[in-house]
Amino acid sequence: MVLLYLSTRKYVLSSMYPYMTLLGQSLGSLVVAYDAFNLLVPDVFIDTMGYAFAVAFCKFLFPSVPTGAYVHYPTISTDMLESLDDKTGLKGVNAGAGAGWKGYAKRKYWLAFARLYGWVGGKIDVVMCNSSWTSAHIKALWGPSRRRNNRVVYKEPTVVFPPTAVSELESSIQVDLESEKIREPTILYIAQFRPEKNHPLILRSFARLLNNIRNKNSESASSTSQQQPQPTPKLILIGSVRHSSPDETHIYNLRLLAHELRIRDHTTFICDASWPTVLSHLRTASVGANAMWNEHFGICVVEYQAAGLISVVHVSGGPREDIVVDLGDGATGFHASNEEEFAAAFEAALALPEEEKVAMRLRARQSAKRFTAEEFWRKWIREVEKLVEMRKGQGAGTGAAAQVGR
Repeated sequence: MVLLYLSTRKYVLSSMYPYMTLLGQSLGSLVVAYDAFNLLVPDVFIDTMGYAFAVAFCKFLFPSVPTGAYVHYPTISTDMLESLDDKTGLKGVNAGAGAGWKGYAKRKYWLAFARLYGWVGGKIDVVMCNSSWTSAHIKALWGPSRRRNNRVVYKEPTVVFPPTAVSELESSIQVDLESEKIREPTILYIAQFRPEKNHPLILRSFARLLNNIRNKNSESASSTSQQQPQPTPKLILIGSVRHSSPDETHIYNLRLLAHELRIRDHTTFICDASWPTVLSHLRTASVGANAMWNEHFGICVVEYQAAGLISVVHVSGGPREDIVVDLGDGATGFHASNEEEFAAAFEAALALPEEEKVAMRLRARQSAKRFTAEEFWRKWIREVEKLVEMRKGQGAGTGAAAQVGR
């Protein structure tokens, strides 16, 4: 493998386009792609960064070159368009942004961009998606254009789950009645400290949980009941912070919110944690949370499962459709959508009898085996072989393959 350095990356940075960012980054990807093609004319071109415009550009310049895309998150989705009319404020950072003349202009711009995005998606030969949620949106946006394009053989996208550290977590963390002794009543949330991850929802839900437990313990103490008081749970938030960015202001505001909610003494923020630190908390925590609306996949949720945590996730996106699912032998976690439901799910997960907890942890761990690196490579190779066969059918080329992405 030879890596070629591209000097034009700045053209795909969101900071370059304070307005019309979606279109700006998409057009900027054409500059980066042209830079790449000046260094190497590929036999096979695969995009893994979401630059669909660059793939269509490759088809325009080199019609015989087979092209592929591994889509982690559609540049625009029907859910994004629907969020403009959301009155709850829970559907992403653009929730409710469709009001007024600015909202009207944003809606028209997004609709026009969605049509253009669908057109370029119709030029790609082989499409892989990282989740069922992403696949459904790609089908909706790219499907009509792909079906009309007679040159596209593989009309439907294939779901190829991303690789996660399942094997490492299984070998490092024990899940049985013995290991239950070191599990603490801790709720763990692993996510970048960014607005879309919706940390405030978890903080408010945790505050409601603490209040419920305090009230129950107070009632128990004032009655003749011999019931043991419930232990006070802890909340640990772990995530990366992009320095010299809005992330630093965001986490400062989260700390203020924890203080206002009077949960500061029971809440821990850990920024840019090392993997051993993350592993340590996965080993001792009891519950794993995810509050993002329409998380496209949710690798941290898979890590929760592989580590034996009981997941409480937002009832949307990949966590709902692919990860925290009943595979036929029982639940592997809980779903929630608002403050009340998250608090109730946290309380239910923590209050499970010990044997039921272990049983759910083991079901979750078994479920996580669907997301191993070995499974990813098996499916990835199968899809790339389609592109190689297409190239063979068109005659030998230069023997080079280009991949733009991770």
